[in-house]
Amino acid sequence: MPVGIEAWVTQIPPITRGWLVLSVLMSLAVQCQLVTPLQLYFSFKAAFTNAQPWRALTTFFYFGTISLDFVFHMFFFMRYSRMLEESSFANRKADYFWLLFLSSLMLLALSPLVNLPFLSSPLAFVPIYLWSRRHPNTPISLFGLITITAPYLPLALVGLAWMLNGTWRAAAGDLMGCAVGHIGWFVRDVWTREMIGGPTILSDAPDTLKRLFGDI
Repeated sequence: MPVGIEAWVTQIPPITRGWLVLSVLMSLAVQCQLVTPLQLYFSFKAAFTNAQPWRALTTFFYFGTISLDFVFHMFFFMRYSRMLEESSFANRKADYFWLLFLSSLMLLALSPLVNLPFLSSPLAFVPIYLWSRRHPNTPISLFGLITITAPYLPLALVGLAWMLNGTWRAAAGDLMGCAVGHIGWFVRDVWTREMIGGPTILSDAPDTLKRLFGDI
């Protein structure tokens, strides 16, 4: 029977667990100098003109070297991604993967606007934002210092990231993640329910993907 950290990891739902493990391994690989950030960042020229398509994936898994900022992002990303997957996407692994996949495509398309080489933090804000909108009355304590309601959580975390990094660029990327998260929330909770009256390809994963994840 798994014990300690192995037991803790196995209790994390699968999509969040895979994202977490890949992100930690990516940062450890850079820390151990197996790869460099220059081999992982995304730009359209590097990924497509120079035929290095892996950059469109690695940009979402590198949160930087092991540091306070890395721990900050890992903690909040894992906490709220896990809660979202366990509640809104319980037994719907394909739908949660589909949400992150479509969000990744939007972030790749928007990335030239803010010139961000790594999109891991913006993508991490998508589940945080969606969870906050689906739990509007939930009180959140930030490090035991202040208490806010869930809808203000993404903006509070943007402010904390800004203070930790000391530059507006980190805040710009996280705000872009909030914007993409808002689109994901609108498509799933407003458009499909109130305007369309049922699921669409933008809100539900294709059946092929659901079969692949064993959801049907």
